[in-house]
Amino acid sequence: MLWVDKYKPTSLDHMDYHPDLSLHLKNMIKSSDFPHLLVYGPSGAGKKTRIMAILKEVYGPNCLKLKIDHRTFKHPSTNKNLQVTTISSPYHIEINAGEAGSNDRLIVQSIIKEIAQSPPIDSSVFGAFKIVILNEVDKLSKDAQHALRRTMEKYAASCRLILCCDSTSRVIDPIRSRCLGIRVPAPSIADVQNVLNIVATKEKFELPKKISEEIAVKAKGNLRYALLMLEAKKAKQYPFVEGVPLLDWENYIQVIARDIIMEQTPAKLMAVRAKLYELIGHCIPPELIIKTLTLELLDSIDNSLKCETIHWAAFYEHRIQIGTKPIFHLEAFIAKFMSCYKKFNSEPFVAQ
Repeated sequence: MLWVDKYKPTSLDHMDYHPDLSLHLKNMIKSSDFPHLLVYGPSGAGKKTRIMAILKEVYGPNCLKLKIDHRTFKHPSTNKNLQVTTISSPYHIEINAGEAGSNDRLIVQSIIKEIAQSPPIDSSVFGAFKIVILNEVDKLSKDAQHALRRTMEKYAASCRLILCCDSTSRVIDPIRSRCLGIRVPAPSIADVQNVLNIVATKEKFELPKKISEEIAVKAKGNLRYALLMLEAKKAKQYPFVEGVPLLDWENYIQVIARDIIMEQTPAKLMAVRAKLYELIGHCIPPELIIKTLTLELLDSIDNSLKCETIHWAAFYEHRIQIGTKPIFHLEAFIAKFMSCYKKFNSEPFVAQ
């Protein structure tokens, strides 16, 4: 079992950072006031961990006995079977909104209706309701979000929703106004170091302060990433030496950046496209690809070209968000950068 799963806290009392947030959540539960929740924050900050800790605080340890189901729904107009993977316990069900694709409205409404109409759970504190956890709710279409708003109002008596996302910017106002917003900030470098030292102590090996600091800085507030880096480094080189190894996909993006800087031709663009397909095929998010690639390119170009590169990276990152084929926009960004970079290098130098 990976350390990130092995040492994941299961209760609010065992959270190693943001104690004020844990106290706020415990007080909310004790007051018997459990509204719909919108939990948001950067990746790796611990949103899912706190959501599961909330469930345990409400229902007890039995809610952590999870099972994975592959549910099939029939589309009412096309009669096609739609499959979605769910994780559930007797008290809740969890689905990933991004899995439903263009049929997200039907899937979300069907699952919430099914959960709300199931036999209620006896609870002297919170009443009879189950919980539906929707991950990546910001990836739901606007149509599905409006349908979700109507559904959460209709079944509020027997069902509570916990919505989870990285940013609320793409969640419609009617949903945000009906939920209690819970922001989970990224842990500080000191918080990440503390968690790494706790894991090292439990695994019975010595973690030098300099190594833990290197990992914490490179993780940039992503605790999951920090633990994965620590485990990979422990497996590859112990006793530790300085330097944090890059993950395979990070090395691959470095190769792509070098290819782009080295040659700006249609043939090179075709070769880079194949590498992009490979990254997407290994489930690396397109937003992360364009962000990491941009940072790599910025390290290799002149300062006068950096503002333009950042502008086009932001432009095509937005196009990725609103489009349906990320590869088109990734390739368009690279083609645009190649054009700008080649033009910059071909312009004669003018002395100031």
